[in-house]
Amino acid sequence: MNHSSLSAIGEGRSRVVIENVQPTVDAGRFAIKRTPGEPILVTADIFADGHDVVRAQILHRQQGESTWQVEPLESLVNDAWRAEFTLMEVGRHEFALRGWVDGFVTWHRDLKKRIAAGQDVKIDLQIGAKLIGEAADRAEAVNVHGQDAARLRHWQELLAQGNDVAAYQTAADELDEITARYPDLRYATTSQPFGVIVDSERARFSTWYELFPRSTTGDESKHGMFRDVIGWLPRIAEMGFDVVYLPPIHPIGEQFRKGKNNRVTAEPGDVGSPWAIGGADGGHKAILSELGTLDDFHALLAAAHTRGIDVALDIAFQCSPDHPYVKEHPEWFKQRPDGTIQYAENPPKKYQDIYPFDFETSDWQGLWRELTDVFLYWCEQGVRVFRVDNPHTKALPFWEFCISEVKAQYPEAIFLSEAFTRPKIMYRLAKLGFTQSYTYFTWRNTKQEFTEYLTELTQTPVREFFRPNFWPNTPDILPEHLQVGGRPAFIARLILAGTLSSNYGIYGPAFENMEHLPREAGSEEYLDSEKYQNRAWDFTGPENLGGVIGALNRIRRQNPALQYTTGLTFHPTDNEHLLCYSKSTADGCNRVLVVVNLNFYGEEQGFVDLNLGELGLSGDRPYQLHDLLNDATFHWQGQRNFVKLEPAASPAHIFRIAQA
Repeated sequence: MNHSSLSAIGEGRSRVVIENVQPTVDAGRFAIKRTPGEPILVTADIFADGHDVVRAQILHRQQGESTWQVEPLESLVNDAWRAEFTLMEVGRHEFALRGWVDGFVTWHRDLKKRIAAGQDVKIDLQIGAKLIGEAADRAEAVNVHGQDAARLRHWQELLAQGNDVAAYQTAADELDEITARYPDLRYATTSQPFGVIVDSERARFSTWYELFPRSTTGDESKHGMFRDVIGWLPRIAEMGFDVVYLPPIHPIGEQFRKGKNNRVTAEPGDVGSPWAIGGADGGHKAILSELGTLDDFHALLAAAHTRGIDVALDIAFQCSPDHPYVKEHPEWFKQRPDGTIQYAENPPKKYQDIYPFDFETSDWQGLWRELTDVFLYWCEQGVRVFRVDNPHTKALPFWEFCISEVKAQYPEAIFLSEAFTRPKIMYRLAKLGFTQSYTYFTWRNTKQEFTEYLTELTQTPVREFFRPNFWPNTPDILPEHLQVGGRPAFIARLILAGTLSSNYGIYGPAFENMEHLPREAGSEEYLDSEKYQNRAWDFTGPENLGGVIGALNRIRRQNPALQYTTGLTFHPTDNEHLLCYSKSTADGCNRVLVVVNLNFYGEEQGFVDLNLGELGLSGDRPYQLHDLLNDATFHWQGQRNFVKLEPAASPAHIFRIAQA
């Protein structure tokens, strides 16, 4: 080996190896995610050659700080180590692991053995004196605990004589304590730093209600405004929602405007799709005049804030043919051979009212900056929550840049990814910075499908970076089970969404009123969809689900176990139509057991086999189950118990467990 290759090794006296650090994402390429106070359990394999004693620490700090917070790692078995810590400040943090061979502790361990064996330890005591002197040097360099240095010098002098074993034995405990504060880190090994993004609590626990502002007047012929949305807020807050999500609020294009039920040709008075963004009044930083002014929007934000509600905006990076970008930056769009701009397509479907951006444009840097400025503009107006339309159809590196830029100024910002696409792309978007994501929940129907999917989301490394947000319906998706399953289907899917995931949402007016008619057979599109027309909603009917929705949201707020997607355990049942699962807080003080009838058309009964250990229950003592949906109380004992659910009465139990 030549000298140049030796220099490439670095410090060859660093003997400790640190590997298999968890939790990390792609070996540290991306950050793990937490919310304030949410524990981070770090494990690693840390070892060195030979038999010397290894010590290790975890270091953590908020990005930009120069000083690390230092905490010890606990040694387990087989060179495994662990530590748990929490972070309280929203923003980007990092942690690293440090390990070193501890010469003093190794000397101390071996000296005890030599004394016990009756050996002459004169030289060993002198060796210890040298190690203690080095620790005293480090204590003096720190210049904080002057008394520590003085005590170390005292014991150094006594042990240097090499003949006072009794003095050593008197000093042993004190020496251990003091020297531990001044480790010899000259040859310590420090791992690479690993990122942690600490998001606001809303990222972990949120309840979304989607509405179209233009449909808030109760009169289809009258366009709703922001002030009409303010009138909806008391009812939405009463139901327990903390995020009101608005589709795009920008001017809507005139050219190729879509008509009702997505007809290609609009009739006079048709309002068009809010996702066809841009017109004479502006683009992504403008407001549709029919909704009101910027001052009106600020008034809506303020009114929502007083009720503990965030207003989420839909950011859709696409343009109508009338968008100012089309004239100002034609280079941001793909040009067809005939000189026209390429509109959006999903062959054979055509979307002539939408122009997608070309992320391979020669001016990609200008495009990236402008689109990032769209988020920053709305952050300046007071918005902190964004639902992002189809992010998987935009360049993935753009999102890492964009979200990083926004969160550098607004670390509390939340980005919900609406990417119904392949799993690896959905996960990559989460790694790149998206706070939450829509999921495949809408299309999971059987016990096996729910069990497999939720196990993937909660018990694999995916849990470290991907936060699911479950939606039973959206303006784009009216799933088949809601078309045909009636009231039991709506209630069961609501309960599944709100108890399996700590983040969930509904396309509110349609869900409350159990809208179930598709545009045509086999379609997931709504008949008379709000995407293309105003609607008049009535929330006073006897079948309205507002009361059930409010009850579920109260249960979620009152039970911390439901405020985390993690902590989920599935329990076997002997009936494929009965899904049983539980959630518990880490301290076991709150335990919730849910049983759902997945057959919306008839009664199902069977036995559930509870994992009593996961629930902190004893097999020989009875325990009490309080059904939080209907205020009934049951007393069970042991692992195996009977359940019967009639969907017309109630398709689910949500039990809070207490040991009797």
